[in-house]
Amino acid sequence: MELRHLQHFVAVAEDRHFTRAAERLMVSQSGLSASIRALERELRAPLFVRTTRRVTLTEAGRALLAEAERILAQVRAAHEAVAAVQGVVRGTLAVGTEQCIAGVHVAGLLAAFRRRHPDVEIRLRQSGSGALAEEVGAGRLDLAFAYRTQADSDQLRSVPLASEPMYVLCHPDHRLAANPAALTPAGVAGEVFVDFHPDWGPRRATDAAFAAAGARRTVALEVNDVHSLLDLVGENLGIAVVPRHFRHKREALTALPLKGVGEVAYETVALLPPARATSPAARALMGLLQTGIV
Repeated sequence: MELRHLQHFVAVAEDRHFTRAAERLMVSQSGLSASIRALERELRAPLFVRTTRRVTLTEAGRALLAEAERILAQVRAAHEAVAAVQGVVRGTLAVGTEQCIAGVHVAGLLAAFRRRHPDVEIRLRQSGSGALAEEVGAGRLDLAFAYRTQADSDQLRSVPLASEPMYVLCHPDHRLAANPAALTPAGVAGEVFVDFHPDWGPRRATDAAFAAAGARRTVALEVNDVHSLLDLVGENLGIAVVPRHFRHKREALTALPLKGVGEVAYETVALLPPARATSPAARALMGLLQTGIV
């Protein structure tokens, strides 16, 4: 089994398309197909189901994908470790993040990193915290900035970034704007809520706070970006419970502390693989973050 076969397999699995994968790899489609067939012969199992419109992984293909990604990540780490010993950080830095994460200015941090390490290719993926944790654990991301979703494990460790309370965000004309005493989970549970998808950190923090208080709520307006949430609240279509730093994103809205849920309801972290598996590029990025050079 050759590394290029695994690289070709992962590319097709990611793109779900032979032509697009061939273009990305800069190889001929016939050569890519031959590489996949050689891998299937060696493993004695079909890896893809091919139709005229799409390519999907078989059960064997899904089993191979996780291992192939881990092997390729280890090979990249080996190359980067040797380069780091020689005083050069190079290769690829794959970063994941939620939107508007507390404790780090992602764009500024990546810009500072690029100025210091121009030979490193930066890749950025935005997703929910649960998905980001899985990507780091599987070796598909070097690190991610996310809501704390789980305890450290043998595949994942966390570095605290920020912690803050939750706030109720509403239109200035909403009844809650003039009645801060009602701003407890039980007091607002019957309101119309605007919130993010369930995998997002702010949604997880809010769900956990209401569950701990024994208050049930219904999210009527579910969005996947911050601006949509602010627009809906701004039109007085509902209220939102968000981390404190969101209050500065739309000054016209009223933001008041959610009571009865403790001072620290929302905590963000940098998620990384174990220290021995952390890439030199990820270590360099965390060094910039921890020294405040942005």
